[in-house]
Parts: sequence; C-alpha cells; structure tokens
Amino acid sequence: MQITLLKAKLHRATVTRSELGYEGSCAIDGAILDLSGIREYEQIQIYNINNGARFTTYAIRAEDHSGVFSVNGAAARMACPGDLIIVCAYASFSQEAADKHKPILVYFNDKNEVLRSASAIPVQAAG
Repeated sequence: MQITLLKAKLHRATVTRSELGYEGSCAIDGAILDLSGIREYEQIQIYNINNGARFTTYAIRAEDHSGVFSVNGAAARMACPGDLIIVCAYASFSQEAADKHKPILVYFNDKNEVLRSASAIPVQAAG
C-alpha cells in the first residue's frame, strides 16, 4: 500500500508577482527550490492565507536568491502581490518509507528570506 505525505512546505511566503499573461505555473526562487527539495515542474498546491483560495499548479525556477514567488497564468486570479501563501508538495511512500519520512519545512519573513527550516510541525496544544 502507498500513502501520500507532505514532502515539503514553504510557509508564509509573500507573493511578489502575479502575471495573468504568463504561461502558467508558480516561479519560485531557485535557491528555495533547492533547499526544499521541490523540483522544477513538480506539482504543488498553493494555499492563499489572505483569501482562502487553494489551487494546484507546478513549480518553475526563478532566479536564485531573488525572493521571487510569482503566481502565473490563470492562477494569477487566485493570488495578488503581497498575499501570504503556503506552498506544499506531496509524495507517495510505501508504509516502510513513510515510517522514516520527514518533510522539509521552510519558514519565511515578509521579504521571503528564510527564517528557519525544520522537519516536524509542533504538536498543537489543546484550547
């Protein structure tokens, strides 16, 4: 049996551009792709914190160390410059591999600079 788990998460990135006329996708700073393990052309989910929109697209590489998060094509209607987003990539694992898997979690400041990275989300406290 296979199980789908979070592979990588880019948490609270700021959209820097949205280009309706571009060929579609989400351009992400190449250094951030490398850090997170998200591959160019890999399917990603984007969750817009500002408006609640959730949509699927794919990652393309933007210039390294540029801080770019550009939502392009039809998806540009789902996010505007300045919106905070969460970008997630998922992967399928065997049960044995799932037991050992740790996601790569990357957290950003308002300039899309990496604040920290981690491999686990803290347990949510009750009440």
